[in-house]
Amino acid sequence: MEERTSARSKGTNRVEVPEARGALDKFKFEVANEIGVDLKDGYNGHLTTAQAGSVGGEMVRKMIRRQEEEMSR
Repeated sequence: MEERTSARSKGTNRVEVPEARGALDKFKFEVANEIGVDLKDGYNGHLTTAQAGSVGGEMVRKMIRRQEEEMSR
């Protein structure tokens, strides 16, 4: 069985389901656009920590909301 480590301990984010990478990237750009963050393809060093965090935070909120809705059916 593969040992899993947290993204924080590895120093990088990791997609748990590699086949979902494209959909997650698309979702990230959709969320960034919705909240007014100028996300570019590739490196986004021009973003502040707050901007980058707001994209990730909103992604998590939306994913949790979708899962809760699915579980309530």
